[in-house]
Amino acid sequence: MSVFELAKDAWARGSADNISLLAAGVAFYAFLAFVPLLAAVVLTYGLFADPEDAVRQAETVAGVLPRAATELVIEQMQDVAGSDPRGNALGLVVAIGTAIFGALRGAKSVIIALNIAEHVDQPRGFIGQTGMALSITLSLILVIAIGLVAIGATSSIPKLIPGFPEDLLPVVRTALWILFAVAAIFAHAFIYRYAPNRDVCSLKDVLPGAVVATILLLAVTFGFAAYVSSFGSYNATYGALGAVVILLFWLYLSTMALLLGAELNEAVRCADGAAARRSEAC
Repeated sequence: MSVFELAKDAWARGSADNISLLAAGVAFYAFLAFVPLLAAVVLTYGLFADPEDAVRQAETVAGVLPRAATELVIEQMQDVAGSDPRGNALGLVVAIGTAIFGALRGAKSVIIALNIAEHVDQPRGFIGQTGMALSITLSLILVIAIGLVAIGATSSIPKLIPGFPEDLLPVVRTALWILFAVAAIFAHAFIYRYAPNRDVCSLKDVLPGAVVATILLLAVTFGFAAYVSSFGSYNATYGALGAVVILLFWLYLSTMALLLGAELNEAVRCADGAAARRSEAC
């Protein structure tokens, strides 16, 4: 099959599996964990340094998101940073607990969505399901952490290394984004390989979807941010909820990229199986 035929088949499979609806559910759970996760980051940072520093760093890091979503993130972090420091220990425990609960629910919804995309049953017990969800959560946190470093390191290098040549900053930025892309590919491959409840397949079987999902993720992040900045009218349509809607929609598109990669892997496996059967028949 040609690349176009594989892409068409993957899209048709995704439509039949209602991945748009599945992505919306995953995005909802991810959003529930998002604000508590921000609170946990600021409060943890505040145990060792001025929490306002975390907010200032986040202003650079969050710059890749649409402007309204960035404002929402920064506003939430500023509220936490300005809270009573005497309650930070309790706030940290509550925020981390809520973030973990929301992240696990989101990861479990990813597992369910991938099982549907792979057309497999879901007989895993509670412990197995929770353990796999925790593994997915940790892999996503790792990718996010690398992404944050990739975004924030460029602006921090001149401060950390006085006299660093400005001409080399684009090279460093490109290298860090390549590192992020590689980490994202391996994270997607890990999820595709182990999350569905079936026999573990080889890395070769999940690599096409992992690469495509990463490309789509980067395109969604930068493309959607550019669209909202130039043409979007979410604030005019949704008013005060505009930033929330934008963040939810970005999470939704990112999840769609993940599920489309899974559908592509399934399409490639079916195409390879059909080719093998034709070869045996000859």
